[in-house]
Amino acid sequence: MSIRVYMDHGAGRSVDPRVLEAMKPYYTERFGNPASFHSEGFKTLEALNAARGSVAQLINADPSDIVFTSGATEANNLALLGAALRNRKKGSKVMRSAVEHISVINICKELFRDGFEVVECPVDETGVLDLAELERLVDDDTVLVTVMVANGEIGTLQPVRDAAELAHGHSALFHTDATAAAGQVPLDVKELGIDLMTLSSNDIYGPKGVGALYIRKGVRVKPHMIGGGQENGIRSGSENVPGIVGMGEAARLARQEMEAESKRLTALRDRLIEGVLAAIPESYLNGHPTERLPNNANIRFSYIEGEALILSLDDLGIQLSSGSACAAKTLEPSHTLLACGLKHEEAHGSLVFTLGKNNNLDQVEYVIRELPGVVERLRAMSPLTPEELR
Repeated sequence: MSIRVYMDHGAGRSVDPRVLEAMKPYYTERFGNPASFHSEGFKTLEALNAARGSVAQLINADPSDIVFTSGATEANNLALLGAALRNRKKGSKVMRSAVEHISVINICKELFRDGFEVVECPVDETGVLDLAELERLVDDDTVLVTVMVANGEIGTLQPVRDAAELAHGHSALFHTDATAAAGQVPLDVKELGIDLMTLSSNDIYGPKGVGALYIRKGVRVKPHMIGGGQENGIRSGSENVPGIVGMGEAARLARQEMEAESKRLTALRDRLIEGVLAAIPESYLNGHPTERLPNNANIRFSYIEGEALILSLDDLGIQLSSGSACAAKTLEPSHTLLACGLKHEEAHGSLVFTLGKNNNLDQVEYVIRELPGVVERLRAMSPLTPEELR
């Protein structure tokens, strides 16, 4: 196809060319180990510290509270396993929202196998955490509460400040996965009352394979990477200097450009939602109608499956997702949509549009033009489709 409309930025993003340029010297010229006690080591250590400062500025944190990891999944592991195991004497209860990322859910399963009680807090039909239920469930035996800033699948923003207050009211630590939200909405760990925050490089147009965990001063976590004591002994292993430099530059650019880019994406998102819902009968928006990420539109279509839509649209040069990329290998319906109260068949018929820097209004209009015909054709082949929609 000569046309390429990539709207799957929640699954993977290009590296910003400016980020790539910042990384290049650390592959071929400034390749010293930051732990080395000589001038080449000092140069890379300086770059490492500068990147740490840029990531910290994105979330209004102190640079010394940033620990670099291999990505968001490792950061989630370090946060949840590290905090729960290190503070086990305080309690044996861990709480999570019903719409957390699959990496958080599977880490909680591991904690359950290790003897922790894991409690799931429900959400409403738009995916917003039920704060009243969280208040009822959290108690003095709770050691950790984890609630994401925003769900990358349905786009819903969560009341993390209020959730953190409820956790702290019982002396529990509060973790939030900000992977989907960083660079799109303002984040201030001090204002929000965050103890631990997960960040991903690629989700802010940095390189894949790099992430970071914010750990508030005074919070103790058990390391899971043991070795030479890098990252203040919390995450050993020689640092991925080019990747970290890239994440630092991506964070700097995100902070600088977030307001304008989020405004632009919101306009594209709203036009996409409006156009698709108006053109296709029995199509519905999933997630909160307004309190959602600027780049996210999750729309479900009755009587057809998302996978068939994805394949048909790919033939037209349009790349989308039907749910979380990290859970795409299973044929199970989205746990997020089920948590919002949808039936299995409704959850299967959803498309996730995640817009990015390379998307524009012409591409949005192309999708609005082409999608109705695809839906109509697939519905005509489905035995579930009522006659009036054939």
